Amino acid sequence: MDVLQRRVIQEDMVVYKLFLIQPDSSISQQTEEHLTHRIEEILAKVAPLLIQNIWQHQSFNLKYHPEKGGVPAHIGGSTQFGDNVEDEWFIVYLLQQITEAFPELVARVEDNDGEFLLIEAADYLPKWLNPDNSENRVFLYRGALHILPCPSKSSPVGISRDVVPSVAQALALLSTHPEACQASPKICSALRKRLEGYPEKIKAGLHRAHCFIPSGIAMVLAQRPDLVAPAVSAFYLRDPVDLQACRSFKTFPPDTRVLTSVTFTRCLYAQLQQQQFTPDRRSGFTLPPCSHPQYKSQELGMKLAHGFEILCSKCRMPSSEPDAPVSCNPQWKGFIDSLKRNGYFRGELEGSANYRELTRSAENFFKQYVASKSSALSPGEEVLQLLHSCSPFALEDLKKQESQLPKEDSDSWLDITTQDLERMLQERSGRRADVGSQNSSSTKQTPHVGVAEERRKETEDNKEEEEVGYSLVAVSQGMKNFLNAMSSHEGAELPWSSSTQPFSFEPDSMANALDRLLGSKEEELDSDDLDDDDDDVEEEEGEEKEEGSSGYAEMSGTETLDNLRRYMDQMDQELMSTNIGQSFNLTNNNKAGLNNGSPHPSATDGLPGHGGAEETEEEIQPLDVDLNLVTNLLESLSCQAGLAGPASNLLQSLGIHLPPNSDPS
Repeated sequence: MDVLQRRVIQEDMVVYKLFLIQPDSSISQQTEEHLTHRIEEILAKVAPLLIQNIWQHQSFNLKYHPEKGGVPAHIGGSTQFGDNVEDEWFIVYLLQQITEAFPELVARVEDNDGEFLLIEAADYLPKWLNPDNSENRVFLYRGALHILPCPSKSSPVGISRDVVPSVAQALALLSTHPEACQASPKICSALRKRLEGYPEKIKAGLHRAHCFIPSGIAMVLAQRPDLVAPAVSAFYLRDPVDLQACRSFKTFPPDTRVLTSVTFTRCLYAQLQQQQFTPDRRSGFTLPPCSHPQYKSQELGMKLAHGFEILCSKCRMPSSEPDAPVSCNPQWKGFIDSLKRNGYFRGELEGSANYRELTRSAENFFKQYVASKSSALSPGEEVLQLLHSCSPFALEDLKKQESQLPKEDSDSWLDITTQDLERMLQERSGRRADVGSQNSSSTKQTPHVGVAEERRKETEDNKEEEEVGYSLVAVSQGMKNFLNAMSSHEGAELPWSSSTQPFSFEPDSMANALDRLLGSKEEELDSDDLDDDDDDVEEEEGEEKEEGSSGYAEMSGTETLDNLRRYMDQMDQELMSTNIGQSFNLTNNNKAGLNNGSPHPSATDGLPGHGGAEETEEEIQPLDVDLNLVTNLLESLSCQAGLAGPASNLLQSLGIHLPPNSDPS
C-alpha cells in the first residue's frame, strides 16, 4: 500500500480491531449480529479488569464497524492514552486475553509507529521484515503473537515480502496455517516480558494520597473515582483563560474542604505533585507553611480542586429531570447475566453490602462502556450531573470519616538515584540477552551458570576489584568485530555482545588477517587484495592477447605489489621525520600496558622500513594496536564528561559497558 494512502494515527493514540477468523461475507446481517453480541460478552469478560483501572485520557471501547474499503466487518475502537504509555500496553494485554478467551477472533493493534509490537522484539525479527512490508502481517491470535511469514525453500507457506497482504488474505492464511504463522519463541518471549506483571500491575500502578478537597469533589470521587484523570489533566494543561474561573470557586467553595483519600495512577500523581502553582488570593485557598505536617495534602487538594473547577466552568448545568435508571435499558439484563456467568460477583449473596457495591460499579461501567448514548457527555458535564443527582450530604459526617482513612502510599518511587537509573538501564539492556538464553539448549547452559556465578562474585568485591574486572580485551575485540561485520546501504549491523555471551579472541587469525592487509615480508599479498586495481588490469588486457595471458598476469601482479611496497616505504620515510610516531604506543615499550592477559599483536602490525642505510636508519617498532585503540577510546569518553557522545554511543551499541571515570585528573 502506498505510504500516502495510509491513515495517519494521532501520536498518543492506539487503534485496535478484532476480526472473525472465518468471516461469512455472504450473510452480512448475521455477521453484524454475531459481532454485536460478542461485544457484550467481551466487555463482561474484561469488566473486572476495566473497573479497577483509571485511564489517563480515554478508556478501552469497542463498537461494530461494517465492511469498508476492503477491510472486513469487525469490532474495534481507538484510545488516546496521553502521557501514560502503560494504558497502551494494558490494551495489548486485554487483546491478548480476549483472543485467548474467544478463539474465533483475531486482533490487530497499531499506533503512530505502525506495528509497535515488533519494536519490543526488534533484535529477533527476520531480516526480510521491515516497517515497509509489515502492514497486515502482525496479529494476536489465541493469545499468541503471529507474523505472516515469507515463503522460503524450507516452507512455501507465506506471502512474498514485496506484497502487502489484504486483511482477508491474512485471515485466510492464519486460519489454514496457524502454526506456520506463529512468531518465533524469542519474539513471543520479548512481548511476554513487556506484558509481565499484568493484571497485578494495574493495582501496583495506583497511588493513594490524602487530599484536602471540597466536599462536593469528595462525593463525586466516591461515585466515580475515574473522574480524577480529567481533573488532573485540566489542571496540568491549564492556561490563563482557564484560571479566570478559579478566581472565585462557585461550584466547589473552599470553605467545605475535608480530608479524604484519593486514588491516582502514578502518572497522574506525578503530574499533580510536580507542578509548581500558587493559587490566586481571591480563590480562598490558603496554604500552611511548608513545614506543616498537612502541607502536602493541602497542596494536592488545592491543585485537584482547581482541576475540577476548570472542568465544570466549561459546561452548562444539566437539566433537572432525573435520568432513567439503568434497569430500564434492554441491554442491562443480558449484561448482568454475563457478569454472573463470568464470576464477577465472587459468590456474594444478593442484597449484601458487597453485592450492592459491585452492582453500583457495574452500573457505572455499563453507562460508560456499554449503553449507547445519543451524545456523549464531557467529563465536566458528568461531574455536574453527579452533583445534581447525589443526595444532600452532611459535612459533619465527612469530617468524622477523616480519622478512619486508609494509610496513604509512599511516594519514594518519585525519587530515582543515579544507581537506580543505572540499574534500570542495565535491566533494560540485558533483557535481550535474557530472552535469547531462554531457548538455548542444555549444552549451552553450563557456561551461562559459570558466568552468573562469576558476576555474583564480582558484585561482592570492593570497588577496585570491580574496576579491574572490566576487560579491555572486550573493548578492543568489540571494535574489531564491528569493523569486520557485514553492512549494507541500510546501515551497519552491530555485533551485539553481553555478559552472558563472553568474547572469544583468536590471536593467530587476527595476526594473519593483519599480515594480509598490511603486506608483511613473510607472506605475499592475497589476490583478493588486488581487486581494487581492476581498472589497471582492464587496460592491460589488450597486451595480454599478444604476449600470452598467464605469464603477463603474473608479471603484472608482481609489478603492482612492488609499486605498493615502494609507495608504503616512501610514506614511512616521510612519517619518520615528523613527531606523529610519538603519539602511538609501541609494543616493546608497553609490555605491561594491558594487565588483563590480552595477547599482544604480532610484529607485523607495524610497517617495516626498507629505506637506505642512512644516519637515521632505525628499526621501526611495531605498534600495540589494542593499547592504542583502548587509550583513544578512554580519552574520548573522558572528554564527553559523562554525556552522550560518539565513543559512549558506539560502545553501548556493541554491548560494552565501561565503569565511570573515578580519576579526577
